[in-house]
Amino acid sequence: MAFRLDTLWSKITLVCLLPLLGVMIDITFDNLGPDPIQTLHIRLGDWAMRFLWLTLLVTPVQTITKWRGMAEYRQMLGLYAFFYATLHVMVYLLVDHGLMWQIIAIDILESSYIWFGLIAYLIIIALTISSPKWAKKQMGKQWKKLHRLIYIASLAVIIHYYWQLKGNMAEPLFYLIIILLLLAFRVALWFKNRKFTKMMIPTTRRIKVVAVAKVFNPELSTDLQGPVLKELIIQEVEPDEYLSVKRRG
Repeated sequence: MAFRLDTLWSKITLVCLLPLLGVMIDITFDNLGPDPIQTLHIRLGDWAMRFLWLTLLVTPVQTITKWRGMAEYRQMLGLYAFFYATLHVMVYLLVDHGLMWQIIAIDILESSYIWFGLIAYLIIIALTISSPKWAKKQMGKQWKKLHRLIYIASLAVIIHYYWQLKGNMAEPLFYLIIILLLLAFRVALWFKNRKFTKMMIPTTRRIKVVAVAKVFNPELSTDLQGPVLKELIIQEVEPDEYLSVKRRG
């Protein structure tokens, strides 16, 4: 299938790759500052977090604008969050530590913020693996339960980001406010849908048949027919009571 630039999908794809292009240009022209490895590490992590936030932003935008087509781009944004998070991890493992696993293990044990980053990354991997349509169909109801873990991942990411940076807390606070607003919107939407669902459930009175009267009706009775059951004595009961039938007469 040819790649067409006139589609919204292809335009968004190019926009999502612009951060990587900017990083590559800065690497080429040595514009990463006095500590290029740390700068590279942080920039890729920042973009992973931003794409995760954009993924969470799809539902609020879709709800407010009523544009159902937004759902088609949620998966794309989630995959780019995984893409930049993987680059972030690879820089840490390959460039920063040179795959020296003993040093990496010590660093993980001694740095609590890495634990939260690792939790978030493992969740994002699970969400990425289960993102195709065939996986969604295979998992059934469990798919939604798994993908709700994105909220745990987002909280783990913000803790990872907050503990990693030292000194300037303005950016962590900014991203924290954004994620809290997104989560608050989700909670409000959940309560609204739950209230609407309750309103749509019909409320009916439950009854219990307490007696069946045997009434003789001459108009309906014949020699072969005999008495006809004509009267039911009923009463309203509470939801937890059972149905019972008693014969009378």
